[in-house]
Amino acid sequence: MSEPITFYEQAGGMETFRRLVDAFYRGVADDEVLKPMYPEEDLGPAADRLTLFLAQYWGGPSEYSEKRGHPRLRMRHMPFHVDPDARDRWLRHMRAAVDEIALPPALEAPLWDYLERAAHAMVNTFEPRGIGPVQGARPATGLPVRAAETPRQDGGAPVG
Repeated sequence: MSEPITFYEQAGGMETFRRLVDAFYRGVADDEVLKPMYPEEDLGPAADRLTLFLAQYWGGPSEYSEKRGHPRLRMRHMPFHVDPDARDRWLRHMRAAVDEIALPPALEAPLWDYLERAAHAMVNTFEPRGIGPVQGARPATGLPVRAAETPRQDGGAPVG
């Protein structure tokens, strides 16, 4: 018996994942909300990381883990302000990239399902602010948070 063919192989291997990621980052490069999430001016290093991650996830070489360890996606995205707007923009660019590579429907469906679930899992705030550096961020609009007052045991004014 032969080994089952992986999604990675069925989809066309590393070349397909490179094409997907390159198409995705063409959209990100001009996105005023997503672009600040990437510390490098050149999106090449981010594209390399995403390509290796996706290739490995779908059954390709384990180069991502060898270079970077466990993916820990949620933890790696925590320093950034990933709100529903950022998620939706990410999905819009990724949808265009998936459409561009034109996989057969039997491969496109599980890929898109994964990408959609992953994008929703990365949301770490519902605060309506941009991502990236604080410079130019919108001012906080919520009520200030203060500790609750604690009544004093001796009958004096509350503490807090």
